[in-house]
Amino acid sequence: MKTLSETWFADGYIDFELKKYTLLAYLQEVNKYFDANRLYPQLADIIFHYNNLVAFRENKKYLQEQFPKKLTGIQLEKLQVLYEQIIEDDEMMQELEDIINYSTGEMKTAISNGTEIYEFVENKLTIFPVGLIPLDVRQGYFFLSEGTHRNTRVYQYRLSIFEKHDEKYRAIKTDYIDQWERNIVNTYENIKAELIRNKRDLPNPAVYSIETELTFPVDETLLPVAKRSLVRYISTAA
Repeated sequence: MKTLSETWFADGYIDFELKKYTLLAYLQEVNKYFDANRLYPQLADIIFHYNNLVAFRENKKYLQEQFPKKLTGIQLEKLQVLYEQIIEDDEMMQELEDIINYSTGEMKTAISNGTEIYEFVENKLTIFPVGLIPLDVRQGYFFLSEGTHRNTRVYQYRLSIFEKHDEKYRAIKTDYIDQWERNIVNTYENIKAELIRNKRDLPNPAVYSIETELTFPVDETLLPVAKRSLVRYISTAA
């Protein structure tokens, strides 16, 4: 996929038409993935770039805690120096503002398209516990079944809590375990029992099932949406 650098809008020659062409080529590819119902990593990437533009425009100095995995200290310093250099040049600053205003508008439209797909998928998910749920739900398994529900993918998950802007958030890390074919023998309860027998590190795991009638791409769409929906489900239940 065609990508943009963190400072693409101000790299090299700052020219509206040039940056417009760069942006539209990027958005064309993003929308191509969205048209195929493939959300990630494209949706996360475009949201990152949109937030970058807004932060730069509002002179927020690209707060490092906002993008801990994407921007290094050197990049943050570069962006701040870049801002200080450009703000002294009225003509260049106006050109850059035109680029940012146009780009945020176009990106917002693309983000809206991706978000619409996300919400559609989210509303088509059904989550429910398999058997009794222990008090400690920070780690366990979830089953992901799509389409006809004949095949069930099994993932181990671990929840953690991190703080961002004085608020606490739950993050989820998952590992693919295996895939079972659903039948009279391989019920959710039997799959859970087999996991407990074979994986002694989790003798009393929390187990959830996530079902959907959709046949969207699993890794690019169903799995990311399912993970975030499961975090919300567990947090609400807790």
